[in-house]
Amino acid sequence: MDITLNSGGCCVTKKGCDCKSNKKLGVYDWLSDLPETMTDTDFVEVQFKNTRKGFFLNSTKIPLEKGDIVAVESSPGHDIGEVTLVGRLVLLQMNKNNIDPERYEIRRVYRKAREVDIEKFNESKAREQQTMIKARQIADSLKLNMKIGDVEFQGDGNKAIFYYIADERVDFRQLIKVFAETFRIRIEMKQIGARQEAGRIGGIGPCGRELCCSGWMTNFNSVSTTAARVQDISLNPQKLAGQCGKLKCCMNFEVDTYVDAQKDFPSREMSLETTDSTYYHFKTDVFKGLITYSTSKEFGANLVTIDVERAKTVMALNKMGQRPDVLDVKPDGNKPVPVDYTNVVGQDSLTRFDSTKRSQNKNGNRTNQTSGVARPVQNEKPRTNAPKLIKRNDPNAPKAN
Repeated sequence: MDITLNSGGCCVTKKGCDCKSNKKLGVYDWLSDLPETMTDTDFVEVQFKNTRKGFFLNSTKIPLEKGDIVAVESSPGHDIGEVTLVGRLVLLQMNKNNIDPERYEIRRVYRKAREVDIEKFNESKAREQQTMIKARQIADSLKLNMKIGDVEFQGDGNKAIFYYIADERVDFRQLIKVFAETFRIRIEMKQIGARQEAGRIGGIGPCGRELCCSGWMTNFNSVSTTAARVQDISLNPQKLAGQCGKLKCCMNFEVDTYVDAQKDFPSREMSLETTDSTYYHFKTDVFKGLITYSTSKEFGANLVTIDVERAKTVMALNKMGQRPDVLDVKPDGNKPVPVDYTNVVGQDSLTRFDSTKRSQNKNGNRTNQTSGVARPVQNEKPRTNAPKLIKRNDPNAPKAN
């Protein structure tokens, strides 16, 4: 029995959510609430292990829905995958991935997977882990500078794809011969990068969200430390590197915005001179349009924060040979209070998370371990007006009037 939950266009059935797939590189189906778009095309998107996807032609008009397990054409034999997209959105995805049906040969969907197909598929998947371990041992014995990252068997078990990472060109002709003799299957070697390997493995980033390479990113552009400098990010290798060991791809997301915003800012190489001292650039707050200057080039000393217009004004005065008395002047003419680093919430204390522990001595008094001196807790004085408890049939009890 199908389980349907109507939540404003997104329906949850026994096969999952109609709008979002639980697979890696899932696509949000924003046309799922328009049934007329489901029959616009016979092309369907089928996903296999991890991030491998493909587009296939449903030439026999099989009624397919998202979540159906199908047998598709492969070379040789057939493969087993899950339908992740149907309808008009498939054409948009094919256009996004530059796949032209007239130029590329689109393979067909054979049928919905039978029970026999599923059993053979599960048997093939069960061999992947041991095959990968054995493949790594063979590559190491042949002294090849490469890493076998993953192994994916075809649905019918006739072929296996070996994903590997290598920094340089590798001659693996002998390796393929050994693999074919050892595993008795057809071998396909596919080279991937460190970012693609991280996408196949998956994980959670420091932001708390799923890795971009595993969730939606398919094109990996080069990332340099220039992006960190433009955004005033600390050049700490441990913080700049992602789980793949490379620079984080997300550093490129806002670089263009920062570059456009900093067009009106003065050059960081220019210093500001006053009658008292010379100020050097320390940091820039792009969003607030503020620049912080320091009297030292190496570290922050006597920090003063001014806006962009004031910085340009002081630079213009310096070019004319004039030096203002102060770097920044408030509207009332008073000197500003220098902005300096302060340990506001005790974030620099190494013992900020240590709690004061208390224990009880032999007499039952609590002691403070931090001082090492026993301090008995003073007992409260008994209440004079507190009512007294009188036992029943007590001969000494006062008689009531």
